Amino acid sequence: MSLHSENKPLSAVGKLMIVPTPLGNLGDMTPRGLEALRTADIVYAEDTRTTAKLLSAFGIKTHIARLDENIMDTLAEQVIDEVLGGRMVAYCTDAGMPGVSDPGLRLVSCARKHGANVEVLPGATAVCTAYVASGFTNPRFYFGGFFPRKKGEATALLESLASLDAVLIFYESPKRIVSALNIVSEALPMRRVSVCRELTKVHEEVLIGSASEIRDLLSARQENEGIKGEMVFCIDCANALETKGKQEDSVSDASKEAVLMLKAGIAPKEAVLRIKERFGIPRNTAYEIVLNAKIS
Repeated sequence: MSLHSENKPLSAVGKLMIVPTPLGNLGDMTPRGLEALRTADIVYAEDTRTTAKLLSAFGIKTHIARLDENIMDTLAEQVIDEVLGGRMVAYCTDAGMPGVSDPGLRLVSCARKHGANVEVLPGATAVCTAYVASGFTNPRFYFGGFFPRKKGEATALLESLASLDAVLIFYESPKRIVSALNIVSEALPMRRVSVCRELTKVHEEVLIGSASEIRDLLSARQENEGIKGEMVFCIDCANALETKGKQEDSVSDASKEAVLMLKAGIAPKEAVLRIKERFGIPRNTAYEIVLNAKIS
């Protein structure tokens, strides 16, 4: 069953077009994206009001229908049936690249499952914009979507990612950014962070410093005038001091473990292998640790 009342003629070959929209500045809308919205038989949107404003700004009159988180699982297959039936279907989220931490990913998955044509247009994305704006130089980044709301889950996630040689990037609400930074300051106290607010908009702001510094700054702002705007924050990879501290901790723990192994009658050669594997340290270092433990 069709989800719209338009009687536009079917295209020869249907297609699902994933159309990125500006993060805030309409000047970032690409000509190719505008053409897709103009030629589509229908535009499905995460929020029809937001997308209607975008289309109106560019004089586009294509019919819009809602397709958000609450109804995506129920209606995705019907939308893809339209594509398979020959319709040109565009999909937009509120801002940025559809499919990045939003229900658009499930629509693309459904299209792939049923063999429908999919075209993903390049365009604005807050993840890459925030990564570059941070100035952090590690060539790799990890995007974790929205930061966990529960402190235990957030702490566990940061601890699991602490050794990753990459910049960590998360979305966060302005209402929770202070508590999120407090968790980061406890779990990764030596890391630099970058908090990007209102990217590409008039009041764009990029704050860079330690998690505790930015937390205190935003906490004071929250108590006074409040915090508004879309937010993305980045956590830099481990610096030299943090890496050195972790290495010293590993050697200390390995030394204690080596003493216990030798007292338990484990052969030095076997102890070296176990220390190497358990603590992830070079064989020569493990050998020296076991040798020192044997002497002492």
